[in-house]
Amino acid sequence: MHRDTVPAYLVRLVRDSALRLGIAPQEIALATGLEPAALADDLARVPTAAINRIWELIVVHGGEGIGLLVAGNVPLGSLHAWDYLVTSAPTVAEGLREGARLITALTDPAVSLDVVEEGRRLTLNYNGLPFRDGVDREISVFALATLLQRMRVAGAGSAGPVRVAFAHPAPPRHRHLIDGFGTARIDFDQPTNSIVLLDAGRQAPSADPELARIMRRYVEMGLAAARPAPGWRDTFRAALAEALADDLLSLERVACRLAVSPRTLQRRLSDHGTTWREEIDAVRHEQAAHLLRDTRLPVQSIAARLGYADSRALRRAFQRWTGHTPDTYRKSADLETAATGNG
Repeated sequence: MHRDTVPAYLVRLVRDSALRLGIAPQEIALATGLEPAALADDLARVPTAAINRIWELIVVHGGEGIGLLVAGNVPLGSLHAWDYLVTSAPTVAEGLREGARLITALTDPAVSLDVVEEGRRLTLNYNGLPFRDGVDREISVFALATLLQRMRVAGAGSAGPVRVAFAHPAPPRHRHLIDGFGTARIDFDQPTNSIVLLDAGRQAPSADPELARIMRRYVEMGLAAARPAPGWRDTFRAALAEALADDLLSLERVACRLAVSPRTLQRRLSDHGTTWREEIDAVRHEQAAHLLRDTRLPVQSIAARLGYADSRALRRAFQRWTGHTPDTYRKSADLETAATGNG
């Protein structure tokens, strides 16, 4: 269910960093296909491609070192319950292990965290997703810097990690990484991205086992309840269907429902490779199929609901959409339902 998606709150966080850089909201919406309302639901999951496109804009505008800057805008709590799950565990190591187990609550399930304890040393390995050179690099820097912040809150690495490693090649300069991570031991071209800390297995000053238990349960429930976030086209089609149901179908009225001008709505449709007429046709097709399959309404009544002058117009359209008449489609749907019920 969560494959190739990330939580809406993570996209919202990265989008806000893009806005702070001066990237226009319209540019972000066009690049991602997402409206701001689609990111308001903390249980929503957004295609991973959307956050990668925002990162692409951020790297173009911010350049080298932008990953550290974005990480600086992610205070504790920005990652929701996952933050408190990691920082309230009895030890830093235990918190990181729980965070790694539930990493899908924070990012794409293909991303992995691996916690390795060897004596006093704790190594946190982060494996992100391949994307584009430069963008990959800054995302990895952002991820490790954000994770280090959480470790420090939990009571580890206050003096800085003893080593930081990156999978990407060394940039021409990396003084900003030495300053940002607090260590001169930064290696590149490594098998994975990682941070090495000392004494992360000791009792954490921020430990609260009961809070950790509650947060673990909360994160698990959030994952179970997650759902796809609607894209702009989904939102538009919902408004179009509502206008159709209210018998108030016009470009001006649908634009008003979406709080945009008719001209802006037409431009958005063009940006998405479609037109007003094509979208009306698509919604009528969807609605006609639903009403024929799930109701006993006569074809004449369905035609009226969909804004057709008479049933003949609906019959012609339905034949074009499906190659079948409405009556044939309904009989076929009834047979399929009966066969499923008997099975």
